[in-house]
Amino acid sequence: MEYYDRQVVLITGCSEGGIGHALARAFAEEKCLVVATSRSLPSMADLDHDSRFFLQELDVLSEESVHHVLSSVLEKFGRVDVLVNNAGIQCVGPLAEIPLSAIENTFNTNVFGSMRLIQAVIPHMASRRKGKIVNIGSVTVLGPGPWAGGYTASKAALHSLTDTLRLELRPFGIDVINVAPGAVKSNIGNSALASYNRMPEWKLYKPFEAAIRERTNFSQGPKSTPSEEFAKRTVAAVLKKNPPAWFSYGHYSTIMAIMYHLPLFIRDFILRLAMKC
Repeated sequence: MEYYDRQVVLITGCSEGGIGHALARAFAEEKCLVVATSRSLPSMADLDHDSRFFLQELDVLSEESVHHVLSSVLEKFGRVDVLVNNAGIQCVGPLAEIPLSAIENTFNTNVFGSMRLIQAVIPHMASRRKGKIVNIGSVTVLGPGPWAGGYTASKAALHSLTDTLRLELRPFGIDVINVAPGAVKSNIGNSALASYNRMPEWKLYKPFEAAIRERTNFSQGPKSTPSEEFAKRTVAAVLKKNPPAWFSYGHYSTIMAIMYHLPLFIRDFILRLAMKC
């Protein structure tokens, strides 16, 4: 009975130090029951022994893992009110030379990983004619620049899927929200650098190596928005009775919104300067 008056929120990618972790805490502060997931339980150890959280090990690349977690959540709480697809990885490197396997892995995580959760939860939400699906995209989609084309393309695909889902799921009472974070403090820079260090040595782009490496940490500057602040604003928007179809917040979010509307030659000029291309 104690679960009936509290929203059940399932979030992917909740490792400590990331946006998902901050979102989990922000939803919990709004009296939600949070199913916090990541590929390893130890990465969420600080949330353990807190009754507001139900920790689950989840690999978004595995359909079996997705269905196992969803079954566990439905057995425990009887429903999922909000799904937040946050799990994602960076992919930095010039498109002409980056291994295709790296781009495939990025799409498998950022796009198909999200779709696995969405397709798994929709039958349940549709049967209740109620639910919210939140996809975490990126403001980079508004102004794609050099050195992170694989990542930006994956987020652009997720944005497009979100727009379609919003229309297709409306008849079933399901809201779909696209969240585009700006530069938000998280561990994504460290993860991106670790991934980048496994890349082959560039040939054509060897003279740009310093600029490309710098791109891994571009979102983690001194003016980047604290993840707690971003999470609080995002959760407030998502929990509205009529949530917005699009929500963007964080450092660079306003600039990127303006960039989207600029003539391409101006946008290209700005991005070439910013990314030293």
